[in-house]
Amino acid sequence: MKKTFQYRAIINKQTETKCNQWLETCRILYNLALEQRISIYRQYRKSISCIDQKNQLPDLKKEFFEFKAVGSQVLQDVIERLQRAFDAFFRRCKNVGENAGFPRFRGRDRYDSFTLKQTGWKIEGRYLYISGVGKFKLFLSRPIEGDIKTVTIRRTSSGKWFVCFSCDNVPVKEMSEAIAEVGIDVGIKEFLVDSTGRSVQNPKFFRHSERILRRRQRALARKMRGSSRRGKAKILVAKAHEKILNQRKDFLHKIANFYVGAYKTIYVEALNIKGMVKNRHLSKSIADASWGKFFEYLTYKAEGADRRVIKVNPRNTSQLCSRCGEKVKKSLSVRTHACPFCGLVMDRDHNAAINIIAVGQAAQALSTQ
Repeated sequence: MKKTFQYRAIINKQTETKCNQWLETCRILYNLALEQRISIYRQYRKSISCIDQKNQLPDLKKEFFEFKAVGSQVLQDVIERLQRAFDAFFRRCKNVGENAGFPRFRGRDRYDSFTLKQTGWKIEGRYLYISGVGKFKLFLSRPIEGDIKTVTIRRTSSGKWFVCFSCDNVPVKEMSEAIAEVGIDVGIKEFLVDSTGRSVQNPKFFRHSERILRRRQRALARKMRGSSRRGKAKILVAKAHEKILNQRKDFLHKIANFYVGAYKTIYVEALNIKGMVKNRHLSKSIADASWGKFFEYLTYKAEGADRRVIKVNPRNTSQLCSRCGEKVKKSLSVRTHACPFCGLVMDRDHNAAINIIAVGQAAQALSTQ
């Protein structure tokens, strides 16, 4: 099993300067490689491969000293990153109705990580040493498991540094045996309601931080471009966004851990979130709730704990009665399900969660047969 371990790192000024120099060199190489691909296609109507661009790196290092100072594997990863950007672009071109998004040139401070593979680094206790860069003191909040394949140094927009280890052969996490199943209905008023009736309130982290974020963004807009005060104001805005992101991640991880630990099979709706955020009345609330990220956490945690997350068709799960199966139409503003056929009265989201688990179990039974 593959897994990524991320840790906060503390570095001195000299190491930070080296890291920034490497990031700037990687950014320049990325832009040069992108410009080369565009120029060759315009002149000859053909593309240059990733391998051909990698083979040109030794000559580039001979001509320009700044590239010689950066590790070879780091430079190769830049070319591979550009190749992944083009692969994603061509994949999106094939999907009808999706914005293709041609790979763009990276502007200043728009390249925030570099990756090392087999060589150029070593770990001694709490310290990571990178050849040509310096020493990183790691906050090992959890042990590194499996075989380390890549080491990525990442800089956040607020100036913090993180080290990410991508590992193979990570052992599956042993958890207590669970046989129960649950259906989950996500929403805006309550973040989720499950088929047992348990509800989790929506914390609305972005909504609660809008006031301070608004003030800091206005202060940033008043600063002169290129000034040191603008740089400081930009960091304050980045810190506000970073705090919202960290709060949301912590909340989603805890909820996902609870359901993965308590249930063997978890049924969720296969929502078209990209289509739902086009609703201008609900887009901010949907993005703040971050259902897609919650489903992502739930899925990869379930894989690591030998659990299952099954997505079901959300059609009419909020309209059908969970007792008699009759369709009871209601708008989003109606928060109570009151069935005129069988007399069932219950919370709208609880009714939907029961329908979700019923649809999921029926689909599993058919697939088994």
